[in-house]
Amino acid sequence: MFKKLITRTSSAASSLFVDIIRGTAIVQFNNGVVYKYSNVSRRAIANLMANDNMSTGFWINQNLLDATRTKCRRPKLALSAAWK
Repeated sequence: MFKKLITRTSSAASSLFVDIIRGTAIVQFNNGVVYKYSNVSRRAIANLMANDNMSTGFWINQNLLDATRTKCRRPKLALSAAWK
């Protein structure tokens, strides 16, 4: 309930994993690169989890890439190992 793998069609990201308790998001972009974001707005994560028709690319741009509060790092793990 507090963690969710979002697998909606997107031209930028193949998958997105969000954790509302930790305020984190892990994105695997279509080119295979995986980034982990921390300090993500929990309200934005809850909104994404509640709305199945929300654009994943728009959400990533608004809440991860363009947000000044988020911190990004590129983990050296595969996506399945990064969210454990």
